[in-house]
Amino acid sequence: MSDQQQATLTCDASQLISSAKTTLTTQGQALIGLAERIDQQFAQAVDIILSGKGRTIICGMGKSGIVGKKIAATLASTGTPSFFMHPGEAFHGDLGMVHADDTLVLISYSGETEEVIRLLPSLQNFGNRAIAIVGNPQSTLAQHCDCVLDITIDREVCPNNLAPTTSTTMTIAMGDALAVALMQCRDFQPQDFARFHPGGSLGRKLLTRVRDLMHKDNLPFCTPQTSLQEAIAVMTEGRRGVVLVKDGARLVGIFTDGDLRRAMLKDAAGMLSKTMAELMTANPKTISQDTMIVEAEERMLRDKITLLVAVDDAENVVGLLEIYDR
Repeated sequence: MSDQQQATLTCDASQLISSAKTTLTTQGQALIGLAERIDQQFAQAVDIILSGKGRTIICGMGKSGIVGKKIAATLASTGTPSFFMHPGEAFHGDLGMVHADDTLVLISYSGETEEVIRLLPSLQNFGNRAIAIVGNPQSTLAQHCDCVLDITIDREVCPNNLAPTTSTTMTIAMGDALAVALMQCRDFQPQDFARFHPGGSLGRKLLTRVRDLMHKDNLPFCTPQTSLQEAIAVMTEGRRGVVLVKDGARLVGIFTDGDLRRAMLKDAAGMLSKTMAELMTANPKTISQDTMIVEAEERMLRDKITLLVAVDDAENVVGLLEIYDR
């Protein structure tokens, strides 16, 4: 058994829990400290990105690069055209992806990462504006960028103060802060977010309308004169646990399987001959087929109902929407 495996076995549950709490508490305190240091440089960074006519290119090496990819993805999905560029690849040809009107966000905790530093002459020659995310405001990178976002920490939470841990947390948090500020400046709405996430459940939910999910076929209609016995047959055939009561072309009522149970409990024998006019719920709740499904769901939850009747602009019944239709 290796020394590493032996060391693992000597850690009991209480030690592991204590370690996790220390890690999270330390990083939380570092984040609070970072928030207290936010100054005009942050506002300037947001302004640089907003005023830029090109893309926002994130660049970093190692762990900073991995975090940079996440920042680029967050920006791109929240209204700021962005992509990640590997500094090593950039120095060997990928600088061709950079346009003069692009903004660079260069990440290096030390501010002295060679692969990032050696890009500076080219970027300055291209005329690009650059934002530095660094842990040393006096570093080479900080001194040669238009704006500096200081993510200085006292030490890494790593026991050896070596592995990028707290510093990468600060970096990703600063990236999130930039993304949120840019969203607010652009008045970025859920519908905008959905346009960039059409394949996800959120995108489908925010882009889907009632007409996309409602049941349109074999709608269970009857008239006010229909008896309960006949309505039960219509309800069974429709398989929706409901019948829609129409007087000519006008929807006048609704009768559900819940109404049926309550009616039968009152007077099982006598109820069968009663008509829908006597038993239906008048003026049922309807919803436009063009309503967003999010709004329909909120309405059903608020009103504690599981079904809505969908209508067109002329108030004609065109479908049924159930709360689990998503």
